[in-house]
Amino acid sequence: MAQKAIREAHGKQMMARLLKEYAGGKYVVEDNFISVGPKTDLRKLPSKYKWLREKKLVVKPDQLIKRRGKNKLILVGKTYDEAVKWIKEKSSGPITIYGKFDAKGKPLDKGTEGTLTHFIIEPMVPHKETDECYVAITSNRDGDKILFYHKGGVNVGDVDAKALKLQVPVGKFPTAEELEKSLMRNLPATRRKLVAGFVEGLYKFYADLNFAYLEINPIVVLKDRVVPLDLAAKLDDTAEFESGKKWGDIEFPPPFGRTLSKEEAYIEDLDSKTGASLKLTVLNPKGRVWTMVAGGGASVIYADTITDLGYMSEMANYGEYSGDPNEEFTYKYAKTILDLMTREKDPRGKVLIIGGGIANFTDVANTFKGIVRALREYQDKLRRNDIKIYVRRGGPNYKEGLRIMRELGTEIKVPIDVYGPETHMTKVVPMAMEALKKGGR
Repeated sequence: MAQKAIREAHGKQMMARLLKEYAGGKYVVEDNFISVGPKTDLRKLPSKYKWLREKKLVVKPDQLIKRRGKNKLILVGKTYDEAVKWIKEKSSGPITIYGKFDAKGKPLDKGTEGTLTHFIIEPMVPHKETDECYVAITSNRDGDKILFYHKGGVNVGDVDAKALKLQVPVGKFPTAEELEKSLMRNLPATRRKLVAGFVEGLYKFYADLNFAYLEINPIVVLKDRVVPLDLAAKLDDTAEFESGKKWGDIEFPPPFGRTLSKEEAYIEDLDSKTGASLKLTVLNPKGRVWTMVAGGGASVIYADTITDLGYMSEMANYGEYSGDPNEEFTYKYAKTILDLMTREKDPRGKVLIIGGGIANFTDVANTFKGIVRALREYQDKLRRNDIKIYVRRGGPNYKEGLRIMRELGTEIKVPIDVYGPETHMTKVVPMAMEALKKGGR
């Protein structure tokens, strides 16, 4: 499962469109959520959304930022003109977002710097602190877990320790009665049925739309309705073929402070077009240690080994290809990494680790064909940049794949050391680091 976070506005807009269907028409979320981005014409919004001039508003950044309240990034109870002024002020330059605070609200970490570009505008919902609750749904290998706490808001604390929990097996849907009995017992009796019915519909919404995570903190419980105030959500993006039409026009934005490079965006686009997995994060374009790793778990192991050996500052990229991508996709993935790697020469040389564990179903020889195409294409640049390549792989058809790689090294006159499953997965890492010490080859 590939979990990707979505914007709060998009999650709420999905609830406004679809929750009524899953809740048997008993619960309605009004579609009063406006997503504001760099291209939004703030002057024209009131003509389209009349309520902007009629109601007091709440405005928040919408960039996967946690603890917005503690970072003083929530504007409450203001007019539209005041909201526009606040958005312009907050997006005028870089700011720092902190993740941890002490009891007095003092930041405990160095924070993350970035620029605010996206906001959500919605009507203020007048309520008391005692009207706030917390609900979250998370996916695990056995199904889904629903967490509920009868209090909510910015100071809710450690909900994992406080909340009541219900594990829902795959394919099962708890009734409102079951939810009320297991999760709502600390609520006032007059509110239990209302909240239980909402959570019943919310879980159906979650499961059918292939969410991987959904947290609402707080939900506000009024006399006859339940209102989601703050929402954080992740979707299983591999389910886009099944649920994409219901999701609507959404995006998977990068976390605050991180802007995708052209190459990262390209690989992300490739990833969306295949059932396989293609991931790339550029850590240090001038780094001397580059990796092309098969498998998400293997990518973590290789990165940890490089770090443990003291070469974290030289680690240029992080990512993986897995799920048996075809030759064309593997070629494009490899070509992107080789292009980045050979743009700037380092007189000390560089290393490329083409690694992985022992595949279960990926045809090693087939995926290597795509990598071989890219290596042939970049052979001149590889030689000019004094690059040495280390290959370690096992799995279906691995002997043929390793033979192709071994012969390629002779053909293109680039040193390629080849190892199979008889060699421990990370043993090639210290070999490559030793080559760096010697200045490449």
